[in-house]
Amino acid sequence: MSGSITEVVVAVVGIGGTLASALLTQLSANRVRLREVEKADEQRTRELDRAAHEAGLEARRACYAGLNAAALDYVTVLDNFSYAVEAGRVTDDLRAELYQARRAHRSVHADAQMLLSASVMVAADRVGKSLGQVYRMLKRLDGGTPEAGDDIATARQGMATLWDHLWVMRRDMRRDLGLGDDA
Repeated sequence: MSGSITEVVVAVVGIGGTLASALLTQLSANRVRLREVEKADEQRTRELDRAAHEAGLEARRACYAGLNAAALDYVTVLDNFSYAVEAGRVTDDLRAELYQARRAHRSVHADAQMLLSASVMVAADRVGKSLGQVYRMLKRLDGGTPEAGDDIATARQGMATLWDHLWVMRRDMRRDLGLGDDA
């Protein structure tokens, strides 16, 4: 009987080894597939993060371009208005153009506040404050109700300061977008 027990044991061990080999091969294949899926998920996550970063960068770029353009338009209209005030030739059309430029800048600035970085926000607020100061002075001069110190020369000094603030805002926008310091 010992011979038949040995044969049975050898057969069981042989079958067990064959089954274990198949099971180990399947487990190994599953681990390889799991690693491949994990790598694919990591790659997909990296691609989604990169796409989100690029979309955010593009949104800020468009926002910054719009804010800069609106500020430049407003400055141009303020400058034209200052010359008209100086010459005593302010028309209702010029007043309407100034009002529209002011409203457009305020609207773009309000929208931009949701996207601006902290440094750009500080610079944009300085620009907005300077625009408002020059605007109010010119409106008082146009309306014949100037305050002490209100005159065209002071308004033009305000415009010069405004150009400095615009340069800083543009520089900060470029830095935030990774375009360097050169403005």
